[in-house]
Amino acid sequence: MASSSVENVVIIGSGPAGYTAAIYAARANLKPFVFEGFQAGGLPGGQLMTTTEVENFPGFPEGITGPELMDRMKAQAERWGAELFTEDVTFVDLSQRPFVVRSEEREVKAHSIIIATGATAKRLGLPSEHQYWSRGISACAICDGATPIFHGVELAVVGGGDSALEEAVYLTKYGSRVHLLVRSEKMRASKTMQDRALSNPKITVHWNTQPLDVVGEGDRMTGVKVRNTQTEEESILAVKGLFYAIGHTPNTSLFKGQLELDDVGYVVTKHDSVETSVEGVFAAGDVQDHEFRQAITAAGTGCMAAMLAERWLSANSLIQEFHKTPDAEKADSPDEVKESKEVLSAEFSIDETRHEGGYALRKLFHDSDRLLVVKYVSPHCGPCHTLKPILNKVVDEFEGKIHFIEVDIEKDPEIAENAGVTGTPTIQFFKDKELLTELKGVKPKSQYRQLIEEYL
Repeated sequence: MASSSVENVVIIGSGPAGYTAAIYAARANLKPFVFEGFQAGGLPGGQLMTTTEVENFPGFPEGITGPELMDRMKAQAERWGAELFTEDVTFVDLSQRPFVVRSEEREVKAHSIIIATGATAKRLGLPSEHQYWSRGISACAICDGATPIFHGVELAVVGGGDSALEEAVYLTKYGSRVHLLVRSEKMRASKTMQDRALSNPKITVHWNTQPLDVVGEGDRMTGVKVRNTQTEEESILAVKGLFYAIGHTPNTSLFKGQLELDDVGYVVTKHDSVETSVEGVFAAGDVQDHEFRQAITAAGTGCMAAMLAERWLSANSLIQEFHKTPDAEKADSPDEVKESKEVLSAEFSIDETRHEGGYALRKLFHDSDRLLVVKYVSPHCGPCHTLKPILNKVVDEFEGKIHFIEVDIEKDPEIAENAGVTGTPTIQFFKDKELLTELKGVKPKSQYRQLIEEYL
C-alpha cells in the first residue's frame, strides 16, 4: 500500500487530454492531482479556450464553444474527485521515485505522471511586434476580435491552417474585410475550412505573401509591411489588426534531458501507446501528437494515459484507492460561485458588491465612494473563463468594501471604446472617477488582492 503522502498520479496540464485523463483516473478511484497550468504554455483548458464553435466533437450535433466544452470536462473531473490546481509546474524530477513535481506554491510526490502540457502558439518576431502587441497585434482572434478597435476596419490573419481560416471567418463578424496572408501558393487547412473561407465575400486571400513588419502611428498599428515571395515586391497592406495563426511549439522544456523528445521537441511515445521512455510516465494530447491535433484525439490519448497509469500502478503494487461517488462529492462541494448581477435602473442597489452591465458602471462611477473593479470580457474569450473563478474568490474577500462590475464588450461596445479596452480580459481599477491602473490578461489572485488592498 502506498503512503498517503505520495499521489497515485499527477496530471500536468489540462485541455481535452488532461481533463479526460482526470475523469478516467478519478472514476478509477485514483484521486488524481491535476496542475491545470496558469500562464506557462497557454491557458488552463488548452487551445480550445481560444476556439469559437467546435462542430466535430461527438455528442454535440448543434456544436459547442471551446471554452464551454472545457468547462464541462473540468466540472466532470471535479465531480468524480479530481483535485485541480490552477498553477504552473516549475520543476519536475523524473530521476527519482517517487517522482517530484513542483509549482511555486507546493511540492508533490507521485508514483506516476501524465503529461498533457500541449503546445503554445508561435509568434513571428517582427521588429515592431512588441510595440504593437495588444495594440493591433494578437495571437487570439477569439479573445480580442470583439474589441472596439477592430470594429468596421480591415484586418489581417497570418497562416494557412485550420486555425488561421477559422479565425479569418470569425473576424468577418467585426472587421469590414479580412486579409488572409498565406506564405505559399496553397493552404494546409482541411478542404471544408478552405471552402468556407474562400467562399466568404469578406475574406481576401494573399498567396505567396510574407509579413515583414508592422507600421503605425503612435501606439496604434495602421498597416502590415509585406513581401511577395515570388516577385520580392514589398508593399504596405492597410489594416488595423494583425492576428497570428502560424502553428505551435510543444511545451516540453520541463522534460528536456529527462524524457526522449523528437527533433522538434514533442514527447516520443511507444508505437500505438502513450508510454514514454520513462516507466510510469505517460504523455497525452498535442504534446506528443503533431499529426492529428484534434480535441477528440487528445481526449482519446488522455483516456489511454489514465488507463495505462492505473494498470502500471496496480502491477507495481503502488495503487491507493479513494472511493468517492458523485453524490458524495456534491454534498461537500463549495458553494456556487457568486455571479455578477445585471441591473436595470429599477433594480439597482448601491449596497450590492457585484453588478453587471453599462447602467451599473455609469451609476457607480458617479455615485460610489468605494473602489471600483471593472472586468471587461467577451463571450467567447477563453482567458475570461479562466479568470472568472480566480477573480470571484478575490471579490468574495472584499464583500461590501468594493464594487465589482462585469462589462460584456459586445453588449456595451461604447463603454469598452471609451475605456480604451484593446483586448479581453481587462481589469480596470477606479476611485473617485480616476483610473488608477489596469491589468490585461490573467494574473495570479495575489496580484489582484494586493492592488485592491493598496487602493483601499
